[in-house]
Amino acid sequence: MKTETLLNLFLALVLPLVAMVAYWIGEPFYFNLTTRIAVLALAATGLNLALGLGGLVSFGHAAFFGIGGYVAGIFATHAMSGTPFIEWPFAIGATNQMLVIWVVAMLVAGLAALVIGAISLRTSGVYFIMITLAFAQMVYYFAISWPAYGGEDGLSMPVRNTFFGLNTFDPLNLFLIAYLVLMAVIYGFWRLTNSRFGAALQGARQNEVRLASIGIKPFQIRLTAFVLSAMITALAGALFADLNRFVSPTMLSWHMSGELIVLIVLGGTGRLFGPLAGAVLYVLFEFALGSTVEHWQFFLGLILLGVVMFARGGLIGLIAGRARHG
Repeated sequence: MKTETLLNLFLALVLPLVAMVAYWIGEPFYFNLTTRIAVLALAATGLNLALGLGGLVSFGHAAFFGIGGYVAGIFATHAMSGTPFIEWPFAIGATNQMLVIWVVAMLVAGLAALVIGAISLRTSGVYFIMITLAFAQMVYYFAISWPAYGGEDGLSMPVRNTFFGLNTFDPLNLFLIAYLVLMAVIYGFWRLTNSRFGAALQGARQNEVRLASIGIKPFQIRLTAFVLSAMITALAGALFADLNRFVSPTMLSWHMSGELIVLIVLGGTGRLFGPLAGAVLYVLFEFALGSTVEHWQFFLGLILLGVVMFARGGLIGLIAGRARHG
């Protein structure tokens, strides 16, 4: 078995193992850490589809992450108060069922990504980065100026949404939901990577002229990947809102977009379990230094610089490469 496969298996098993140990010793704080890792890895996996496979360096995926969070928060608020989610032209009641909320969040983010992608993908390079950033900032400022749902103060969720009757206030249940969703999406990512669509997407990244010469339109392939990527990131945003029971415009800020890119680079761009490896590193580093060093991001920046200069394949690529040549 290849070293990378063994490393992927280790990453897949260590997270639930830590969660189970935390459950046995009665430490809910560590549940929050493991659930946060799973949710951030899910969001980064969504971006990895666009960035890792398609080479689309989007600096606006926080918009989709935040859309997912706000959909979850708004639904929870209306479900708690018993008021309709939409009152005109006809009343539509809100629900606190996660499965329904996830579908709505993914559809809303998908529609937003369709519009943003249709415009942004007509450019490339730094222009694409800046246009996606501009769209994300537009959504960010819209959320700030939306007083009905907290404005710049954010929106508190009185309850957590439910999943088929499970008690989501139980940290173990919430972790298992997030973890199983993450594993399902990683499996889908693997299937897509090895499909004809995945080959076409990677072909568009490498040489779009050659791809077009065999009758495949690079624009349509990239737009489809961009929309799918946004929908996965929105799903993570909905879970993130339920985890924190709070939604704020910071979920939509450019800092969040940068954070997702950092997770991918740390773990390994385009790697199947790269986002999970990056999320583990990021959250553990934040936990270890965040409470003792005010500017802990400085040290994270040094690590990121080292990865970019000396380990282009991220943590997974570095370990797999050393094992191969060791």
